[in-house]
Amino acid sequence: MVGTGPVRNSGRWRGQVKVQIDAARCQGHGRCYDLAPEVFGEDDEGYGHVLGDGLVPAALHAQARLGAMNCPESAIDVVEEA
Repeated sequence: MVGTGPVRNSGRWRGQVKVQIDAARCQGHGRCYDLAPEVFGEDDEGYGHVLGDGLVPAALHAQARLGAMNCPESAIDVVEEA
């Protein structure tokens, strides 16, 4: 794990990337799933959730970062796994 909180990395990640949403911090603004619908979805109440198991294919790394950086509550963690 790289660290806690969103990883803001202007370059490319070399390892696997996983995203997580802290449900306690998410307020349901929907920016994550509006900006990155391939990575994030919404539940029945409009709160964000991670699609699949959270592992992000290399082609969607930029989308994962975009969703995390636009979360007003910083509820999304983008983690590079070794």
